[in-house]
Amino acid sequence: QVQLVESGGGLVQPGGSLRLSCVASGFPFSNYAMAWFRQAPGKEREIVQGISRSGTVTYDGRSVEGRFTISRDNLKNTVYLQMNSLKPEDTAVYTCAAGKSLDMSSHVYDFWGQGVQVTVSS
Repeated sequence: QVQLVESGGGLVQPGGSLRLSCVASGFPFSNYAMAWFRQAPGKEREIVQGISRSGTVTYDGRSVEGRFTISRDNLKNTVYLQMNSLKPEDTAVYTCAAGKSLDMSSHVYDFWGQGVQVTVSS
């Protein structure tokens, strides 16, 4: 059974940091590119960052602006998203996804987690 389980979300003040984790199971993790997407109320889902199977190539969505870092540990079947200098506009549900190739489009990703809420507010 394929599972992607996110954790690490919560409420943080503007300028603060959060680290999201996504633990995968049920599929060969190292054979899949991974990505973090987010969706805010009333907005379309957008890619935050993606990472290749080996972790050597990353893709930044337009919202990152050098503030976020994606990484993965193929021995732990885990992908991370380190988010720094958070802004209120980063408030969204963040979801990890797995796909055969690294792409900005959500359509190429085969497996999705349930998502975790990130709220940036004072």
